[in-house]
Amino acid sequence: MTTRPRPLPFPAALGLALLLPVQAVALAGAAHAHGDTLKVVITGQQAGKVTADVTWENDGDPVEEAVAATVNAVSADGSRTAGPWRLVRGTGGAATWTTAETLPPGTWTVTVDAGFPSLGHAQQEVAVPVVDPAPPTASSGASPAPSPSGAPATATASAPPPSAIPATSPASDSDDAGWWTTAGVAGIALAGAAAGVLLRRRRLRRL
Repeated sequence: MTTRPRPLPFPAALGLALLLPVQAVALAGAAHAHGDTLKVVITGQQAGKVTADVTWENDGDPVEEAVAATVNAVSADGSRTAGPWRLVRGTGGAATWTTAETLPPGTWTVTVDAGFPSLGHAQQEVAVPVVDPAPPTASSGASPAPSPSGAPATATASAPPPSAIPATSPASDSDDAGWWTTAGVAGIALAGAAAGVLLRRRRLRRL
């Protein structure tokens, strides 16, 4: 046997009926407390990334919700376009938004269109400067340090070690050969003179 739920007493049912409209009005008022329009202000660029402040039009409070907005850019001569890109939260403050992509150097007409949590629009000319390349470091163009003696390091490195120099040179060998030749001639001359003296003595004895 099933039991049916007992109906609420008349005072309780009347209070619930009155409470629901009040809650609906409160929620609607909270939802529209900031207004129904976003104020978008393009503040410039940082390293080529477009920056913008997004606040509520009525009270200027930053938007706490996620903002769905697209960014488009056209060059000054109309030959180049960039986007659509989306805005992401930046680090400059609660109302700061930026792009993850970067614009090339030049002058651009940037347009931001927001669709959530409310509508917003902004257009601003943004100039992205040309960044000069970093100068070369001193170490890249430095010449090798000279040796303590003042001679280039390459000359010192190419000199053979003392152990590789031969003990005798060709000039000393020729001098030694000449000395031995002279000594040999002198010895032969002395031997001949001694033999002559012996022969004379023998002849004298025979006589």
